[in-house]
Amino acid sequence: MENRGCSPMYSGTLNALASNFMAHPDENPKNLPTTTLEDLLEVARKAAERSYSPYSHFRVGAALRLTDGTVVTGTNVENVSYGLTICAERSALFSAVSQFGPEIRIAAVAVANLNNAASPPCGACRQVLAEFILPDAPVFFPAADGPRVLPFAELLPLAFDMKLK
Repeated sequence: MENRGCSPMYSGTLNALASNFMAHPDENPKNLPTTTLEDLLEVARKAAERSYSPYSHFRVGAALRLTDGTVVTGTNVENVSYGLTICAERSALFSAVSQFGPEIRIAAVAVANLNNAASPPCGACRQVLAEFILPDAPVFFPAADGPRVLPFAELLPLAFDMKLK
């Protein structure tokens, strides 16, 4: 298969990473209402209201639309030991996996914060999302120059890739 300049993670080469799985031909088998990115952003804002951020006061929410139409949210949860803090994007993803299993795939992501500041997904969140998100999934986030929407593959063009066989 031709690589076309993409990371092997997105090129369709075979390995054991979940990110190589693509959406089923019927991406909305339950015929759930599809959400727009604006709807997803509003859900992310509501999640940000539940943030536990007593140290930074940086309140972030994330909403993931799965390929079956289900929307799962998460918020950042801080800890006095900053290294133990979890970002909203990973919180949402871990919730999705714990509720629906590791076969889930993410069709869209929206990130919002209540601080009117830039908050693109951090590198750790991008790498964790890479195992479950479709490469062309839109990721909506506040940037320094205003709201941005990028396909995930552009947000993390060189994701870590491990060949297990």
